[in-house]
Amino acid sequence: MAGVQTAVALREQGFAGPVVLIGAEPHQPYDRPPLSKAVLLGKAEDSAFDVDFAALGIDLRLGLEVTGVRPDDHALDTEAGPVPYDTLVIATGAEPVRLPGADGVPGVHLLRTLDDAERLRPVLADQHDVVVVGAGWIGAEFATAAREAGCAVTVVEAADRPLAGALPAEVAAPMTDWYAEAGATLRTRARVVRVQPGEVVLDDGSVLPAGAVVVGIGARPATDWLAGSGIALGAHRDVLADDHLRTSVPDVYAVGDCASFPSARYGERLLVHHWDNALQGPRTVAAGIVGEVPAVYDPVPYFWSEQFGRFVQYAGHHEGADTVVWRGEPSGAAWSVCWLRGGRLVALLAVGRPRDLAQGRKLIESGAVLDTGLLVDPARPLKSAVR
Repeated sequence: MAGVQTAVALREQGFAGPVVLIGAEPHQPYDRPPLSKAVLLGKAEDSAFDVDFAALGIDLRLGLEVTGVRPDDHALDTEAGPVPYDTLVIATGAEPVRLPGADGVPGVHLLRTLDDAERLRPVLADQHDVVVVGAGWIGAEFATAAREAGCAVTVVEAADRPLAGALPAEVAAPMTDWYAEAGATLRTRARVVRVQPGEVVLDDGSVLPAGAVVVGIGARPATDWLAGSGIALGAHRDVLADDHLRTSVPDVYAVGDCASFPSARYGERLLVHHWDNALQGPRTVAAGIVGEVPAVYDPVPYFWSEQFGRFVQYAGHHEGADTVVWRGEPSGAAWSVCWLRGGRLVALLAVGRPRDLAQGRKLIESGAVLDTGLLVDPARPLKSAVR
């Protein structure tokens, strides 16, 4: 998404020079969200972007792995030899964290690429017993698809609740019941000791039958290839971009899952592994390349997830909030949680309440002060709580 959108944005903003888009995968550039839904369930063959690269004069080089970059020489090193550049945009995304000891074990899968989804499709079609390691966003989405396909599903999570790394305990707790309601088994406080063909062994000695194992324990920026380049990386191996998405070396930008950026709104550096960030950032990058003075890149982070028959949306960044307000009962079909700091909305989670999300996102952007007494009433539009 980030690479394609950068190339397209350059043309939209009037850049007339050569644009080369390099990708390690052999497939036409594609969108990732459908992989855990339509592609996985066989409802779509792929999710290729509807972009005419030839008409835009974009030189698409697929199946080409970049192995390094030499900023002093303005050159990339690739399997096919060096590729010179005037300006480089790093948009290599993130790669899934692997489960130690599981590499090479038959039946162990990741879900990040189109090839991953195609390998998993027959698993669902044949209704294998599936063990999912990790109850994060991708684990929940895969479990949802596997249950829809008729598979027996057990989700194993080392923490005491689903989405432990993303949401506070009191917010994630109601989501625990979603698994049982969908007919999936959720095992929390359970660690995988080893994976062997046909089964998963947990730290309490229990053995789970597994026709397939799907690992969803997080992702990390795909930046190993930058070793020795002099491009500054953060603690999570993220490219340290500035508020215009420029890196620490001249003529190199970074955008999407691989890069973090400073947020004045939240007072900290953000590393956002979500689709919307890969959609918005390229416009800032393209403006910088064509010589415009781009607006500071400080978006309100946003993402969504479809799981167990629910549409879950999140906007903002809740770290540092001093007040939490619930709208509706979490046992119901639709509810929201609002996080505020100094009376201003900084984040919102909406389950089945898309209007709350749309209004909340605008309120976060505007920094309006809210009346929590009005905010708590789920029957009132969120925007009506502005003081």
